[in-house]
Amino acid sequence: MASTWNKLKKTLTLPHSSQSSSISLEVARSSDISEKDFRASTTMPSSSSSSGLRISRTSSYSNRSSKKTCAICLGSMKPGQGKAIFTAECSHAFHFNCIASSVKHGNQLCPICRSKWNDIPFQAPTSVIDPQLNDIGQANIAPLDSPLDEFHASLHRHLPHQPSHHAEPHHFSDDEPLFGTTFQDSTSPSSLSAHPVATVRAFPEFPAVPAADNRPEFAVLVGVKAPALPDNTHSRHAPIDLVTVLDVSGSMAGTKLTLLKRAVHFVIRNLGSADRLAIIAFSSTARRIFPLRRMSDAGRDHAMMAINSLQSTGGTNIVEGLRKGVRVLEERREKNPVASIILLSDGKDTYNVGNHNHRRSSHNQASPNSRRVSDYLSLLPSSICPNNSASREEGRIAPFQVHTFGFGSDHDAAAMHAISDASGGMFSFIQTASIIQDAFARCIGGLLSVFAQELQLRVRAVSPGVTIGSIPAGKYSSEILNQGQLGVVEVGDLYADEEKDFLVQVSVPVFSAEERGETTSLLCVECSYKVPLSQEVVQAESKIVVIRRPGVLLSEDNRMSLEVDRQRNRLWVAEGIAEAQGMAEEGNLEGAQSILAARRSALLASASAQAGDGLCNWLEAELKEIRDRMVSQELYEETGRAYVLSGLSSHSWQRATTRGDSTTHTMVFNRDGDNQNMSGAMGYETPSMVSMVTRSQTINIRTGGSSERVHLLNRACSLVPHR
Repeated sequence: MASTWNKLKKTLTLPHSSQSSSISLEVARSSDISEKDFRASTTMPSSSSSSGLRISRTSSYSNRSSKKTCAICLGSMKPGQGKAIFTAECSHAFHFNCIASSVKHGNQLCPICRSKWNDIPFQAPTSVIDPQLNDIGQANIAPLDSPLDEFHASLHRHLPHQPSHHAEPHHFSDDEPLFGTTFQDSTSPSSLSAHPVATVRAFPEFPAVPAADNRPEFAVLVGVKAPALPDNTHSRHAPIDLVTVLDVSGSMAGTKLTLLKRAVHFVIRNLGSADRLAIIAFSSTARRIFPLRRMSDAGRDHAMMAINSLQSTGGTNIVEGLRKGVRVLEERREKNPVASIILLSDGKDTYNVGNHNHRRSSHNQASPNSRRVSDYLSLLPSSICPNNSASREEGRIAPFQVHTFGFGSDHDAAAMHAISDASGGMFSFIQTASIIQDAFARCIGGLLSVFAQELQLRVRAVSPGVTIGSIPAGKYSSEILNQGQLGVVEVGDLYADEEKDFLVQVSVPVFSAEERGETTSLLCVECSYKVPLSQEVVQAESKIVVIRRPGVLLSEDNRMSLEVDRQRNRLWVAEGIAEAQGMAEEGNLEGAQSILAARRSALLASASAQAGDGLCNWLEAELKEIRDRMVSQELYEETGRAYVLSGLSSHSWQRATTRGDSTTHTMVFNRDGDNQNMSGAMGYETPSMVSMVTRSQTINIRTGGSSERVHLLNRACSLVPHR
């Protein structure tokens, strides 16, 4: 035991970091030293290391304090804003609700200078508080010389119907009921007929094929685009049930946790009163700290109080956090039309397969097909990993989408990417803490604009001899049936103003002599989906793809469709990135760089790039960024892997993610085809996402954001012109 304490003292003399604290705590646990004794040893006022820590913490908050900003929620503390302010003996001030929630969970030291207080704020439950909130109540002051447990017991004697703060129900069927309305106004036939319908799009590779020619591989771009959100005040988005699964392990201490709290506050503020939110916090274990409740005014206040109470400690048990998050959705009594999970973690799972004995292989086997990742996914519920289903019918049920956010350079990008891929969600890489809120904003900007569900795109061969060869659909499920006469792509959810495009390879037969000079109908493109609120099935207007069959081609007949070429470039670049990533995982960075350079050359030589297409410019910039992150194995493992995997997630699902340290990838280009002028975001961002990210950045600037954030906001605005 004496030698162990010497090791701990030596560790504590090192510069303070969340990593060294976590390592020291693990040493203490392995030597049967109580965590309480260890924590006490790290805050001894007589220790020189303690003084250093105090100075470090104080300096890190000095700017915020001088600006009259609460060090817990980073909100303004100007007088007269309707929020009580608590000023401690050490002269540091905080929002009363923020510091009371922190104290309620055992913190009796100043978060800034670590001074011990004689009097502490405390929030006690009252008879008007919802019992689901686990005793989060109104403000009182608890004398420090009275033990908190005794104070709790006294309160519960007066409020016998309030449950214990530490109690968690065995079954999560305590979700708050949905609104009493059945949305009849939004689902009546007359209302539905007035709602805009998704648009089917189709472009042949060339407008004509010589009648005597046989083209075994002729490309046709087919796609679907959702309309924009209605502007009328009576429209409402499809309500969502959102579960946030948040990493509060020891490595999240300090600024990370503070910015995470602020980011979740933003989510809470932007959910509607019909939307419901639940909060799962995990470290060594997982706990539901807030049940599935509607985000009414009271619901928002209570959710923010729950977030303010979070503290960082312990290891990282991602599997347990996800299991509990899934239970919230599986066991709820009522269901909103849209359900999703947000998972954020800054570390590797320290409690489950492949993390203790295979740390080296976690870098060298980052492919989702690797044994390590496959074993890891097998631990997750079938509700998010359909491959774990016990029966074929169970596996056909659409999983709950898990949108994963890998934070910093130490998270397991391969596992986080695999989780999102298996569930149909997106993987985002958050390189710097300052953009956590923007990343969440981009995600909920999409979730709050779901236009269609269970969307299916079908292509049918129309003329004799025309057959469908292949449909590269990324991660979307696709199949070709009836001997090439029918192709089906299962798209699933479609956000407002979002579009999905797919290249279909078809064979064009030779025309007989009597048919020369006529046209050939290649495909009939159809689309059906469910309206989220009413669950009514809607059929979009179908589109027939027709080409001319002249004896001799005119000069304009040899002009390739830029729509088709643009999509071919996107697929070509995505395939190259995936191939380069595989080489990088094997340590062959030179080979990876060579592949990326070759794809760039082919991209620049394409017809759409030669025409100055904006998408090609964006793809070229992406290739350059990836090459820069593959200049060394160290840089690749630090940021390159996560950046590449988040990009592959984006291309595979044709949906926006947060990548690296930039807040936006949005550039807008014109789409000229079929005599229509259409536009779309090349980073797959929809207007709802852009609007939500802009709102997040504006709030950060208004509350004292850095000059870097101001620059990023200006950059985002300059890339998205007014429509």
